[in-house]
Amino acid sequence: MNRLLSYLQRRSTGKAVLAFFIPAMTVYFVMMLYTIPQVEAHAQGMKIFDLSPLGYSFEYANKLLLTLGEEGRQSYMYRQLPLDFLYPGLFAISCTLLLTWLFLKSREASSKVFYLCLVPAFAGLFDYLENLCIFSILWTYPTLSKTSIALASTMTIEKSTLTTCFFVLLLWGIASLFFRRRDK
Repeated sequence: MNRLLSYLQRRSTGKAVLAFFIPAMTVYFVMMLYTIPQVEAHAQGMKIFDLSPLGYSFEYANKLLLTLGEEGRQSYMYRQLPLDFLYPGLFAISCTLLLTWLFLKSREASSKVFYLCLVPAFAGLFDYLENLCIFSILWTYPTLSKTSIALASTMTIEKSTLTTCFFVLLLWGIASLFFRRRDK
């Protein structure tokens, strides 16, 4: 693990962060402004799986899939999910590098705080697992399994929790940097 952290510390430069952050945000905004609204247009006000941070029940999932209809499910599977298979990796790399870069500005390289830089990597992992579950659900519809819905919901909750943790860490890193510079 120390080798991984050392590697991240060597690679986390402002240019490296931007090299992954710009594509990550580009994909994110395309999803938020184009593909997700396309899917949501079929959902009649229901939140899609990806945007349900507290998870969803079997009943909710069934109702959402029915409400989406064939066109909405196709849009979800063939427009939204392909982009959402790009985003988690870009998010994981850019945000892991960002936290590492920020923490290097205010901490010693040997600090245990660098383990927290891996939070976005785990968020990305759970996002991939969520996407695989959602793809499986859409692929097998109308056959639904309570287990597959519960698993997808759990992945969504884990992704959302870890993403929230990343933003808390980001704010903490920025505040630490600000106070360190102010005190000098």
